[in-house]
Amino acid sequence: MPLANPLQNVDTLLNLSTAQTVIEAAAILAFAASGLMEAERKKLDLVGVCMVMGLTAFGGGTLRDVLLDRRPFFWVEHSNWLWAFLALGCVSMLIVRSRYFDPTERAMQWPDAVGLGLFAASGTQIALAASMPAIVAVLMGTISAAFGGVLRDIVCNEVPRVFSSHRPYAICAFVGAWCVVLADQFNAADWVGLIAGAAVTFVLRALALTFDWRLPGWRNP
Repeated sequence: MPLANPLQNVDTLLNLSTAQTVIEAAAILAFAASGLMEAERKKLDLVGVCMVMGLTAFGGGTLRDVLLDRRPFFWVEHSNWLWAFLALGCVSMLIVRSRYFDPTERAMQWPDAVGLGLFAASGTQIALAASMPAIVAVLMGTISAAFGGVLRDIVCNEVPRVFSSHRPYAICAFVGAWCVVLADQFNAADWVGLIAGAAVTFVLRALALTFDWRLPGWRNP
């Protein structure tokens, strides 16, 4: 009977941990950029900039971890990110004050689309790793992807765009999350599911923005 290779097992665990950490980090950066642009559009002060960036970047993942009873939170486990966010908020304020920079709502939507895809994939895979049923894992991925934007808009005194813009947003994350579940069902490598879910979500959101796809809305009287 062949002996299991312990180095191979360790390498598998390391690759999984590294892939999830990289995806979470990239998603946080993308949503932080989205929050930064929105804070600049609203002309918030330094405290407002840092708050909006943090809520946008960490809000969805934190709610997911609360619902899954998963500890520690990503921003607690990687507390150096908090210092990085404070520094980024200060530097961005200085740059914006010294140069003319007028971010539009449409410009903000592209980093938001990247974060949407990455968080949808990562949140779904984390829920699957916690032995959640497929539909629960998909909802966890959707919450991870959409809730940060909801908090951003609420703090900025806007009706959350995910509920009011009529362009597919959470639906894109929902579809991308199912790609992660499908990859898991076929026993594909974890990074395959992560990339597939993030890519499908981003492409759907990009198409919705480019071609102005709309969900059914209320009829005007």
